[in-house]
Amino acid sequence: MALTRWIRRNLVVIAGLGTLAYLILPNVVVLVFSFNKPNGRFNYEWQRFSTDAWTDPCGVADMCGSLSLSLKIAVWATIGATVLGTMIAFALARYRFRARPAVNSLIFLPMAMPEVVMAASLATLFLNMGVDFGFWTILIAHIMFCLSFVVTAVKARVLSMDPRLEQAAQDLYASPAQTFLRVTLPIAAPGIAAGALLSFALSFDDFIITNFNAGSTVTFPMFVWGSAQRGTPVQINVIGTAMFAIAVLCVLVGQLAGTRRKRS
Repeated sequence: MALTRWIRRNLVVIAGLGTLAYLILPNVVVLVFSFNKPNGRFNYEWQRFSTDAWTDPCGVADMCGSLSLSLKIAVWATIGATVLGTMIAFALARYRFRARPAVNSLIFLPMAMPEVVMAASLATLFLNMGVDFGFWTILIAHIMFCLSFVVTAVKARVLSMDPRLEQAAQDLYASPAQTFLRVTLPIAAPGIAAGALLSFALSFDDFIITNFNAGSTVTFPMFVWGSAQRGTPVQINVIGTAMFAIAVLCVLVGQLAGTRRKRS
C-alpha cells in the first residue's frame, strides 16, 4: 500500500524521467558503440573496447570533408534565416498591412508541409531556372525551411515584450537606433538565439531536402546514409557523440547564464 501511494504521488515525475530516459537511450547507444572495435564493416554488435576511432576521427575517407561542409552550410543557413526571420517577425508583430494575414499563414506552411513535398518543389524550381545543384541550392533550401522556425520563435518573444519599456527609452531622449539596440534587441535576444540554435540543428541534420537539391555534393547526413549501406564506420558514432556533448554543453551554459542573471 505504501508503495502504491508513493507511485501515485510521484506518477508525473516517474513518467517524466521515463520519457527522458527513452529520449536519451539512443544517444547512450551511440556513445557506447563509439568505443567499439567491430570485426567486420558494420558497427551493430559489440565486439571489444577500443579508443582507435576517438584518436583518429577522420580516419574514414571523405567523412570529415562532408562534416565540414555540413557545418559550413549550417552556419550560413543559420545566419541567413536568423537575419531574415527576425526582420519578418518584427514586421508581423509590430506593423499592420494588407498582406499580414496571408503572410502569417504562409509562414507556417514549411513547418506543416511534408519535407519530401518541399524538397521536390525546390528541386523543380531549380531545374526550371537552370540552376546547377550544389552548395548554393542546398543553402537556399535550408534558409527557406529554417526561416519559419526563426519567425515563430522571435515573433512569440516580440509579442510578449512590454511596449512601455521602449516608450520609456524614447521619453529619455533615446534615438530609434539606441532604443532598438539597447532595449528592444536585448529583450528579443532569447527568442533570436532560440531560433538560431533551432535553425543550426535543423540545417545540420537535414537529409530529405538536401538529398533532392545536392546534386553531387555530399553532406554529413548523406555520407552517413550512404555508408550505412556499405558499412558503418565507428567514427560516425564519434562525431555523433561529440555533437551531442556540444549541444548539452550549450544548454547547460545557457541555463547557468540565465540563473546568474536572475540572481543578479
